[in-house]
Amino acid sequence: MRLLIVEDEVQLGENLKKILELKGFAVDWLEDGKKALTRATLYHNDYDVIILDLTLPGMDGVSLTKNIRKEHIKTPIIILTGKSETATKVELLNAGADDYVVKPFSHEELIARIASVARRPSTMPTVVHTVGNITIDTATHKVFVDGDEITLTLKEYALLECFLRRPGEVFTREELSSHVWDFNSMTWSNVLDVHMKNLRKKLELTDSSPRFETVRGVGYRFVA
Repeated sequence: MRLLIVEDEVQLGENLKKILELKGFAVDWLEDGKKALTRATLYHNDYDVIILDLTLPGMDGVSLTKNIRKEHIKTPIIILTGKSETATKVELLNAGADDYVVKPFSHEELIARIASVARRPSTMPTVVHTVGNITIDTATHKVFVDGDEITLTLKEYALLECFLRRPGEVFTREELSSHVWDFNSMTWSNVLDVHMKNLRKKLELTDSSPRFETVRGVGYRFVA
């Protein structure tokens, strides 16, 4: 799952990015509201959830949310706010936010809120995806092959989730890299190939298992 964080407090932004990446998310972090609007408009299909602060330079969180919704972008938005008044919460929801978190907050609470908005029908009809004998539960990050749970690394899980959401489609190397690693990462193709090789070993256990197909010069496809 890939997140866009918009937070101008450097320490908070750095901490959120580090912690969420340790939890398996790919995270991009911006500090300016106007730059975030440009990024969200151009690359909204790359993000599963947008997390933004209420007070931002360039454009505040409410205005940013309204402008994102004016572009008919349905990506879930969580707003971080230091205001707990009911009127403020109502304003945020009316602006188009899906949820809000009042500062100070625990990282566990934020992760739970991310999982909650990502499960909503407008963006993800189900949290369980099955292709052939492989099933993933996106709420718990558990993976099952023929009903038996297997262990994947965070990057292997992120790749598999990408494939199971759109089985049969060809993913370019650039799409897979941007889904798993953050926007500014320099991810060489051999790094992706190593993760794909390891994922194949863990999942392609029988002749009837779904297969990862290498599309020469393009990327990979996952088919039953």
